[in-house]
Amino acid sequence: MPQNKTNIALLLGDPSGIGPELVSKLLTKEITNEANVVVIGEKNIFESGNKISGHSHNLKFVENFDEINFQDGNQYFLDISKGKNHNYKLSECSKESGESVLSALNLALELAKENKIDAINFGPFNKTSLKLGGNKYSDELHLMAEKLDVKNFFCEFNVIDNFWTARVTSHIPIKEVPDHVKKEKIIKPIKLINEAMKLNGIKSPRVAVQALNPHAEFGTEEKDEIIPAIEEAKKMGINADGPLPCDTSFITAYKNKNHDCIVGMYHDALQSGLKAFGFDRGVTVQGGLPVPITTPAHGTAFDIAGKNVANLEPTLNSFKIALTMAENKNKSLSMERKNCSPAK
Repeated sequence: MPQNKTNIALLLGDPSGIGPELVSKLLTKEITNEANVVVIGEKNIFESGNKISGHSHNLKFVENFDEINFQDGNQYFLDISKGKNHNYKLSECSKESGESVLSALNLALELAKENKIDAINFGPFNKTSLKLGGNKYSDELHLMAEKLDVKNFFCEFNVIDNFWTARVTSHIPIKEVPDHVKKEKIIKPIKLINEAMKLNGIKSPRVAVQALNPHAEFGTEEKDEIIPAIEEAKKMGINADGPLPCDTSFITAYKNKNHDCIVGMYHDALQSGLKAFGFDRGVTVQGGLPVPITTPAHGTAFDIAGKNVANLEPTLNSFKIALTMAENKNKSLSMERKNCSPAK
């Protein structure tokens, strides 16, 4: 029955990029019928995406979430236009595009806080447009964490072919990385990616951990910080392994299928391998948030926006991950409630 399905908010992404046309293509896939889908955005942006993709959709249009009745169907469009009919130019950053994205995202996050939405899947955002539109955070993950009142550790996961990655540090100068390579900081993404992969259906994730120094030996960080973190993870019951030298870590962990995920010390040590093996298939998962949130790992691709040539695979993969994580989370919560119910 539709009302028993997982509720997923689907955001169009930046109206000037490839997001709207990708969402239009995604809605033609059978997997979207496995969930209750609420597309959130402006009607004219959605129609523009449909025109580019060549698809039409029989979604029910509403202006308030409370108008939705999933017993009458599982695909709705929550129109946030409020009489606005702005003509967004393709392939251009703008304040208006950023404002549109932020309006849709903030509403989706609010619905998630109210437990009306189980997961969020969004088309690619443009960070410049977001900033022009009023986003005061360094990226959308920090905005989401703030809106969802997250106090615990959170980080971005990147995924190709169900192989996941997490980082100890992210967008900081390389000279500052060693200062952050500490046991207590390394253990956090190890724990988080282990929990997230279990939610995605891997019962006992095999977690590889990268070294910092060449060949895992030209320095002291491996001995002093990384290995102790791995040993601590093992004591917690996590199937952790390493440290693996960065230059061959993706061969060992991903290509040879010896691990399910990998934790690295800094951005490029992971992203270089990830993009070399699967740039056209990547998914980003916002880790550590109370609701699964996913997106294709590529950007808004202004160079091909409107040409109907954008690859759907990363968007489709991101939807699948959001659905799986939300379904497993709901099953887990249902079991917890059942186990906590007083005996009759």
